[in-house]
Amino acid sequence: MFVTVTANPSVDRTIEVDRLARGELHRATRTQVHPGGKGVNVARALVRNGVKARAVVPVGGAEGTQLVALLTEYSVDVVRVPTAGAVRCNISVIEPDGTVTKLNEAGPPLTGDDSVAIRDAVLSVVSDAEGVVLAGSLPPGAPDDFYADLIGRLRGVGVDIAVDTSGPAFLAAVKAGPALVKPNLHELEEAAGRELPTLGDVIAASRELREQGAGAVLASLGGRGAVLVDGNGVWHADAPAEVRCTVGAGDALLAGFLSAGGKGPDALGEAVAWGAAAVSLPGSTMPGATDIKGRVARIDARPDPARSTR
Repeated sequence: MFVTVTANPSVDRTIEVDRLARGELHRATRTQVHPGGKGVNVARALVRNGVKARAVVPVGGAEGTQLVALLTEYSVDVVRVPTAGAVRCNISVIEPDGTVTKLNEAGPPLTGDDSVAIRDAVLSVVSDAEGVVLAGSLPPGAPDDFYADLIGRLRGVGVDIAVDTSGPAFLAAVKAGPALVKPNLHELEEAAGRELPTLGDVIAASRELREQGAGAVLASLGGRGAVLVDGNGVWHADAPAEVRCTVGAGDALLAGFLSAGGKGPDALGEAVAWGAAAVSLPGSTMPGATDIKGRVARIDARPDPARSTR
């Protein structure tokens, strides 16, 4: 059982169009609605592949009710934390070549009482967890150390903690010492304070995060695969994929890594296979076993440091 914590969940509407032109009327060719937010997506991916997951989510308004209903349809065990503000709605517009235009709401403000309620809910449901995932952006009003504080409070529980967030919240969480962090290239560049045009640059920046407190770094590089840096070595892996939509692919990648034990090159290969399957599916659909089957990741224990990340 994995417990995921999403401080700023969403109801995600994905709209496919033939062509996106600013200021014009568009008619959708396909529309999907999914429960969203990084931690929510990780839980969905795990459950689709037979791994139990429990999602802790703050919910409010009609959108909050819809979010819980959607998660229940996916057989995710939902821990509701009532809040006054309505859950945000995000819109992704996808063109035939895979180009995604996203419109994300900021989300409802999180009060001090809301933060305490989420923290207490998490601490009350982790006794049977093999891992905890703290993921997604923080809503307005949440302190930068929201996830870092949770890491400190969970330290005595004896579970591995994975973090996937960005900005000041990411840097604060790294210093709190999670077992794993999963930045994408943009987030890693933001944390490093510089561009990372090669695998060698990514590896160097990942090692810096380990020096700051992270146990391992799983850096997702989009079409360039992913890099894993831990205390035992450095690996790079990628897998071929026909890109249809990239929304949620990094979350599927993290779920695949955790499902395979959360350590080492074999887990990295599984992660990349899940990510490749995800980008081949419409909207933020999480891949199932039939989508992943047959996808083989190429794992390199001696990645070329000069290889481009773009």
